[in-house]
Amino acid sequence: MPKLSIPKILLGFGLLIVLGYIASDLFISDDQYVFKLKQERKQKNEQFRRHGDSPLSEEHHERFDSLHYFGPDRDYRLTAQLERLPVGDTITLPLTDGKADKYTRFARATFELQGKPQQLTLLRRVSKTDSTLFVPFADLTNGHDTYGGGRYLDVETPAANEQEVVLDFNRTYNPYCAYEDAFACPMPPAENRLSVEIKAGEKTYKEH
Repeated sequence: MPKLSIPKILLGFGLLIVLGYIASDLFISDDQYVFKLKQERKQKNEQFRRHGDSPLSEEHHERFDSLHYFGPDRDYRLTAQLERLPVGDTITLPLTDGKADKYTRFARATFELQGKPQQLTLLRRVSKTDSTLFVPFADLTNGHDTYGGGRYLDVETPAANEQEVVLDFNRTYNPYCAYEDAFACPMPPAENRLSVEIKAGEKTYKEH
C-alpha cells in the first residue's frame, strides 16, 4: 500500500478543517436568521402591547395576547430576478375606505415557487422618502390562514447595478386594517396576485 506523504496528509487535514468551517458557518447563519426573525416578532408583540404604538382600539388592546405567524421557513426567502421599469410609471391603489393612493412602479421581480412562475411589482411610495420598496400582494391563503385583503412586504431598494432582489416572505405582515376597520389600507393590485399559497409570515389576527 503506498504511503501518503506528510504534505498530502496536512493538505487533507486542511481541507477537512475548511469544510468544517463552511458547514459550521452555514449552520450558524441559518440559526442566526431564525433567531433574528423571532426577535423581530417578539418586538412587534411588545409594540402592540404599548398603548401609544398599538393599532388596536382600547377595547381590543386590553385583550391582546400575541400576533400569529407561520413558523420560519427558509424556502420562502427567495432570490428573484429584477426588471427595472420606466421612471415615472405610476399606479393608483384603492384604499379600503374608498379613497386611493398613488405609487410608482419601481421594478418587477420574477421567481418560481412550488414549481410555478410568479411575479410581483415592487412599488415606491410617492408621498414618502424611505429607502424601502412596498410590495402589497395577495395569495391563496387569504381568507383562510391569512387576512382576506392581502398582506404586505417591505424590500430594501437594490443598488443600481443589481439584477436580483431578495424577497423574504417570512417577514410578510398584515395591514393595520386587519386589526381595526378604522384604518385605510392600500389593496394589492391585480398584477400582485400570486397563484400559490404563501405559508409564511403573519397569519390572520385573532382576538382573545
